[in-house]
Amino acid sequence: MAEGENRSTNLLAAETASLEEQPQGWGEVMLMADKVLRWERAWFPPAVMRVVSLVFLTIYYLDPSVLSRVSCFVMFLCLADYLVPILAPRIFGSSKWTTEQQERFHEICSNLVKTQHRAVGWWKRLFILREEKPKMYFMTMIISLAAVAWVGQQVQNWLLTYLIVIFLLLFPGLNQHGITLKYIGMAKREINKLLKQKEKKMNNASALFGLVEIQTCQVN
Repeated sequence: MAEGENRSTNLLAAETASLEEQPQGWGEVMLMADKVLRWERAWFPPAVMRVVSLVFLTIYYLDPSVLSRVSCFVMFLCLADYLVPILAPRIFGSSKWTTEQQERFHEICSNLVKTQHRAVGWWKRLFILREEKPKMYFMTMIISLAAVAWVGQQVQNWLLTYLIVIFLLLFPGLNQHGITLKYIGMAKREINKLLKQKEKKMNNASALFGLVEIQTCQVN
């Protein structure tokens, strides 16, 4: 068990070190994006929402075809891949990195690797469920996909995409400031309250039913 944990830790460290070496010129951008996503300043969340809203409004107004959207997106990625390594050191000054920034960059890369491992782990669990419990796998997939299809049918495509993008971009900040845990705790309390009320009603009904049975037996 300990050997497996050590192997996993070593693999995580190796992949993190490899990831740190790959994004040449992107380190400064990743640190800045991390600050924005974690809401280090109060005006970051509304700024993110405004930028995303502007992008979606522009696309909605221009109404390009699917092929044009894909082409523009890939073109933007190519431009970013070419320009960021050139402009980032001049704008941010990579030579001025502090120990704190280096540690934060290492933590970001480590979190990205852990997220990748979690995603792969969930994917493997899905196939294990498919092999060991095919009926449960089938019912789970059908119900989940049907629910997603129903939501997609009820909400307009661009609005649903906009809400998903906004949620994904705001989620790190919500998690960082404990807002996510707060509302999850509230939801759990409400669910527990409902379950207790339901259990109380069932107990009252059972007691009433038992009383009726006793009275019926006495009459007989």
